[in-house]
Amino acid sequence: MSFPPVNELPRPPLQRLHLDWLERAGVEVAVLRLDLIDPLISGNKWFKLVEHLNAAGEAGAEGVITLGGAWSNHLHAVAAAGKRFGFPTVGLLRGHPQDTATVADLQAFGMRLHWLGYGGYRARHAPGFWLPWREHYPHLYPVPEGGGGVLGARGCGQLLALAAGQLSALGWSDHDGWWLACGTGTTLAGLVLAEAGRHPLYGVLAVPEDHGVMQQVEGILAQGGQPNVGFELFDGSRGGFAKVDPALQAFIDRTEHAAGVPLEPLYTAKALLMLKQQVEAGRFARGSRLIFVHTGGLQGRRGFPAISQG
Repeated sequence: MSFPPVNELPRPPLQRLHLDWLERAGVEVAVLRLDLIDPLISGNKWFKLVEHLNAAGEAGAEGVITLGGAWSNHLHAVAAAGKRFGFPTVGLLRGHPQDTATVADLQAFGMRLHWLGYGGYRARHAPGFWLPWREHYPHLYPVPEGGGGVLGARGCGQLLALAAGQLSALGWSDHDGWWLACGTGTTLAGLVLAEAGRHPLYGVLAVPEDHGVMQQVEGILAQGGQPNVGFELFDGSRGGFAKVDPALQAFIDRTEHAAGVPLEPLYTAKALLMLKQQVEAGRFARGSRLIFVHTGGLQGRRGFPAISQG
């Protein structure tokens, strides 16, 4: 199997975000547009996958097996990578068979699907979960849910250099921190490791606090030899992972119209709305400069008919 090496990572543009609430507060925000790097292997998923897929190649695997839900951006990116670069993929899915647009794409990309039910999927962290699947697919390399773990974080650490190299074009000599959504916490952990205490990271939970994101971040940092400092988490889940209320829908509509940046409701929109709340509460001093990571995932908008598909 093959995949572009780390030194051939895509180059996401860093763009100034123009919104009235930022201008009133005197806070500058630039968006790292990971949604623009690739039409299929989109957002932070490319960066979370690259080290996993390189490891799979080094291990002599023929392809990969991984997990996700019926609208999973991770499964979508893995399946697209398999089709593009010519290696087999297998997906273990949460719940029972569903006909979603994402599932249709997975099948079109050639991913073989196994539906685990809900109880079966909850067992994914149990000891021995992977054993029968490794026996059934001995030629495939298991990739954690969401591309998580130290390998996923290491790939995401590349975002620091990709953003830092564009600051001067914005007229910035430096930045005061990062703001991004967290599903597994892998991207956040990768940036914490890469920053090594130079700038703070602010993560907005897209899932409730009891999903263990803090523990996952702490585990990655421990494996990476980084003290458990340099980041802060906010609960932006709004009651649950897939909860999209009318206030969030209205915020998406207003923001897309004003800034011309497409958002998706599970991650980027929740993170940006939380940033608005923190900015308006005076969390950041005038003149602060933040990098907001657009983590992609726009294919998942198809699961929310109430939101314009653009």
